[in-house]
Amino acid sequence: MDKLTSMTVFVRVAHNGSFVGGARDLSISRAMTTKHIMHLEKKLGVRLFNRTTRQLSLTEIGSAYLDRCQQVLSDVNEMEASVTHMHTEPQGTLRLSAPTVFGTSYITPALSEFIELHPKLNIDLILQSNPSNLIDDGIDIAILLGALENSSFIARKLASYELVVCGAPRYFEKRGTPQEPQDLKQHNCLINLAMPPYDQWKFHQGHTKTSLKVSGSFQANIADPIRIASIQGTGIVMLPSYMVNEDINKGHLQAILTNYSLPPLQVNAVYPHRKYLSAKVSDFLTFLQDWLTPLNETKRKNND
Repeated sequence: MDKLTSMTVFVRVAHNGSFVGGARDLSISRAMTTKHIMHLEKKLGVRLFNRTTRQLSLTEIGSAYLDRCQQVLSDVNEMEASVTHMHTEPQGTLRLSAPTVFGTSYITPALSEFIELHPKLNIDLILQSNPSNLIDDGIDIAILLGALENSSFIARKLASYELVVCGAPRYFEKRGTPQEPQDLKQHNCLINLAMPPYDQWKFHQGHTKTSLKVSGSFQANIADPIRIASIQGTGIVMLPSYMVNEDINKGHLQAILTNYSLPPLQVNAVYPHRKYLSAKVSDFLTFLQDWLTPLNETKRKNND
């Protein structure tokens, strides 16, 4: 028999002064109530009640055991209430992994607002391209860019952003402007190792699809260095619109091959478990998706 259940039965019997009253309180049979008390007495090797045909009373040991049982059951109820509260209200520490640039520019403002809404919550933000292992690193949610590889973890799409191929006007003045994807083979293409499709750039025009392997003199594991290098005239980049729209609007970069479409860059949230998500995880996933949606729409309008 379950010890906590037997302890609960013992407390109800003691409070009622009868097996019948304890059974009634717990909606179980008198026979089952008796079994629980006998189980406890056998387990403890003591008599908890003095029984007569007319009266049921606690022994001295039973009285002391009642005090301890009530404390234990109270602690268990408090613990369960605390855990349930954590499941319904974000609190504790949310450990989050995100790519450096996207995490700094777009996840951080969302986190600031989320913390303001939930003051009992703490945030650990780790900026990295790809976490090595969510469970070993204790990460609740990893934000990843691009198509996901096969994984045993759960993924949720949060947003998608247009990719833009661009370079500095000074670069095109010197090297010429590509008119079709195949022309990129003759150009210095800068590679972002943190974001698929890496050096495999894909273009669509009507029903025609082109996948092109590009190369260049500079690559980096975060996007900002190649964006800056491109502004300086080093080469051509393929980057998400949210990173380069401002540079394009200011004339620092020039979008090319605009008559071709590119597969959008997906932003995904990956987490270890689907069932029994804590409130801090489930609420933040919903909050972040809502946060990124208008941002996504704004960027698309600005790019039209």
